Amino acid sequence: MKSAENKHSCRLNSKGVFRLHNVIFPVWLLVWIPSWLWLFLIPANLLVDGLVLHYAGKKMQTEDPHLVRNNLWKVCLAGFAADFAGSVLLFIALVLAKGNTAQAMGWNPFADIRALLIHIACIAVSGYLIYLFNKMIFRTLGEEKAHGIAIRMALFTAPYLFLIPASLIY
Repeated sequence: MKSAENKHSCRLNSKGVFRLHNVIFPVWLLVWIPSWLWLFLIPANLLVDGLVLHYAGKKMQTEDPHLVRNNLWKVCLAGFAADFAGSVLLFIALVLAKGNTAQAMGWNPFADIRALLIHIACIAVSGYLIYLFNKMIFRTLGEEKAHGIAIRMALFTAPYLFLIPASLIY
């Protein structure tokens, strides 16, 4: 009987409390659980977004000296929304995946080609959403400048964190 109990990854204990055993959260999912990690992630995200926005503004020769100051929070929130959408897609794919693909999606996406392709597709979707959101944010600068800033924001701030294997951390 004891070996049968070990096969289950979740069950109710004697007090009726649902417990999960042997569950490893993927790194990309841990980011969305409120924790002290956010005290690092939010400033780091603001810094990266600010640096990329400054770079993109210089490359596109915008005349707005307050481009970063006036738009950083909008850009940051748009990035979080796009990353969240990609995470949701990745979570849905993880729930629907079977066998080695499911295990690789949660543990190491480089261990299975299907898992890797799913991760890359979700990064691409998030990157595209970052592009669309930023293009809307900067539409007042004109089509060419909005496109130039948005494409740089999408390429440099896409959620490549999705590819970090949990096996490196746990």
